[in-house]
Amino acid sequence: MRYNNIEAERVRNELTKEQLSEKLDITLKTYYNWIDGKTPIPSTALKKMAFMFDKSIDYLLGIDNQEPRAS
Repeated sequence: MRYNNIEAERVRNELTKEQLSEKLDITLKTYYNWIDGKTPIPSTALKKMAFMFDKSIDYLLGIDNQEPRAS
């Protein structure tokens, strides 16, 4: 499984993979392993990305591909 929505939000927010890795306090290799589905993404990191991108965790994981509407 590849997490395309996380990558889309990273690009939409004009962050490099390196910058997002730094914000999440992880190595670039760990980020690649998460995005490629090789290792699970910890819930703490998912919460941080959801807050950072203002998106639901379900959306980031591709469970619900519809972006939440802004209130």
